[in-house]
Amino acid sequence: MDSESHPIKDIANPGVKAEFPFLRNLREEVAQLLNRNSLSFPGAQPVSFSRRHIDELQKKDYYVCEKSDGIRYLLYLTTDDNGGELHYLIDRKNDYWLIHQRNLHFPLQNDYQAFHTGTLIDGELVVDKLPSGEEVPKFLVFDLLALDGKADLLSKPLDKRLGYFKEHVMKPYKKLFQEFPQELPLQAFQVEMKDMQFSYGIEMMFREVLPKLRHQNDGLIFTCRTSPYQFGTDQHILKWKAPHDNTIDFRLRLSWPLVEPTEAERAEQGQDEPFVDYEALPEARLMVFTGNDRGGPGYQEFGEPLYLTEDEWERLMALGDPLQDRVVECCLDEEKRWRLYRFRDDKSEANHISTVNSVLESIRDGVREEELLEAARAIKDSWKLRQQQQHGR
Repeated sequence: MDSESHPIKDIANPGVKAEFPFLRNLREEVAQLLNRNSLSFPGAQPVSFSRRHIDELQKKDYYVCEKSDGIRYLLYLTTDDNGGELHYLIDRKNDYWLIHQRNLHFPLQNDYQAFHTGTLIDGELVVDKLPSGEEVPKFLVFDLLALDGKADLLSKPLDKRLGYFKEHVMKPYKKLFQEFPQELPLQAFQVEMKDMQFSYGIEMMFREVLPKLRHQNDGLIFTCRTSPYQFGTDQHILKWKAPHDNTIDFRLRLSWPLVEPTEAERAEQGQDEPFVDYEALPEARLMVFTGNDRGGPGYQEFGEPLYLTEDEWERLMALGDPLQDRVVECCLDEEKRWRLYRFRDDKSEANHISTVNSVLESIRDGVREEELLEAARAIKDSWKLRQQQQHGR
């Protein structure tokens, strides 16, 4: 193990970002691995949970896990030109971040020196805060797209994909660090599988799993057990948040008022024409992404602006960072005004209008925690009935 090995410090900047033309080569490599024509980010994307999805959970088998408030990545295991082990994290902007090759290792079964290649793992990078105050980066796995050059996993159901990951990747990984525990803290990040429960285990999620988490959480994810992996939006991955926690990612457009010069400005500065007052509180418009066309990305203005107070604007200016056209995550306050929650520099684009409409539906028709708990019994009964029918009982 390299003496300089250590965990990554910033999960938003986990390594060395690949640049063109090498970046395009990597995208083509992953597209070929997955038998895709598109070079876009291949990760599946959830839809927002609404009331109609309670019926969906009764009709089909779903798993449920916590929705971590980390950064989504695909972990790509590959080799360099000399056959050495290489690891990349692929973010939602479709950027590739090289992780130090001597600072991460995924052995094959029965051979600690050999390693996986042509493997693509779906997960989320989080920071666990231990009782000691130590911060530990962890990659939490919730899916597997390709294993050792084979992408036929994509057509298999979720439980089979997770089974392959557990058997072929996770077991050898855990065995390695059980034998060499002193090496685990030196890894770029630790790898764990997300705790998946049957969809009716909602009470266990709220009462046991979520309170014990050592990282931030902002909801639940329900994923259909029997569905194949879907590139892009997947109607069978459901993102539940408490109605008041639903957020939308917009592109921020600021415009300042045009004002007439005062008599003093006319006399002292010779300012006769109206000018833009950049010291005033700007109008903060929220833009929704409508898709790409030949002219580039398209936007339309959201029906309501971002609400900013004078104090909030002062704090934003004090940051000294560019604000115009930045992607911002916004939430509704108690007075139904859209407020800035945080910047989303990990995203290259605002939410598509279809996603915005889905989130608005979740806000209007939101399902509270209590309602999910109440639905758990019917979900479980339906699941058991399907099992009995499948086994011919």
